[in-house]
Amino acid sequence: MSSDVPDASDVAETADEVDATDAVSDEPEANDSAVEEAAKHVPSGAPPLRVEGLVKHFGGVTAVDGASFEVERGSLTGLIGPNGAGKSTTFNCITGVHEPTAGSVYFKSEDVTGLEPYRMARKGLVRTFQIARELEEMTVLENLMLAPKGQIGESAIRAVTPGLRREVIEQEEAIRERAWETLDFFEIDHLANEHAGNLSGGQRKLLEMARALMTDPEVVLLDEPLAGVNPTLEEKILDRIHQLREDGYTFLLVEHDMDVIMNNCEHVIVMHQGSVLAEGTGDEIRDNERVIEAYLGEDI
Repeated sequence: MSSDVPDASDVAETADEVDATDAVSDEPEANDSAVEEAAKHVPSGAPPLRVEGLVKHFGGVTAVDGASFEVERGSLTGLIGPNGAGKSTTFNCITGVHEPTAGSVYFKSEDVTGLEPYRMARKGLVRTFQIARELEEMTVLENLMLAPKGQIGESAIRAVTPGLRREVIEQEEAIRERAWETLDFFEIDHLANEHAGNLSGGQRKLLEMARALMTDPEVVLLDEPLAGVNPTLEEKILDRIHQLREDGYTFLLVEHDMDVIMNNCEHVIVMHQGSVLAEGTGDEIRDNERVIEAYLGEDI
């Protein structure tokens, strides 16, 4: 333990600095937006997700053409672009749905290029889809309980052997309790015993996000989570995303509603013709002439 003690001259200098700071702080400050305030609290350090020179060919068609970008830890990053820009294909390449033709994907500094989706999920990188992919014949609660990794009940021997069965039951009870907590967080606990196939489109989006959360992810890729969702559920989904972000989760969000992206994401990546066209804050993207041209002059 250090025994250093500041001398009198150091204390005097520090006091002068504090007085100077107080004098400056008396001046009026500009009010930052909610997104700008959130950006101030994004943790520093190596980005958990990094894409370098990503390329994907489908026959003679190039869907992704050398895309490179990073997603900062604890951030809510938007990925936008005109139809056919390569956004969903980029998602698919990152999460292992498609194997990239070239380029690399790094998750927590590890090269995970081409790993199968289930291996990605085990590492903490999960995604949702434009069209929710719930297990329709299972209940909402069962959908959630199926998601956690490392379930010892998946072993037939453990599931049926009397001496080992208790451990399986205890873990299952813990998973059930956590599933109820997650359902409550997304405010769909009243649907716990409903078959997933009976849910509305918005409720399915909430279920898919809840199920993704049950895998203990670090980074979540959301592919148009608000598509076809009514305004009430849209607000609920965005509120849950922000709450999870405050808890340390990292999000990469594809969404066609530019107001949603500009009002909720502190960093925006623009893709065009398979490549990254621009990056920056919402205001920087709005004023970028190349972005405006890519959107054919649409008001973004």
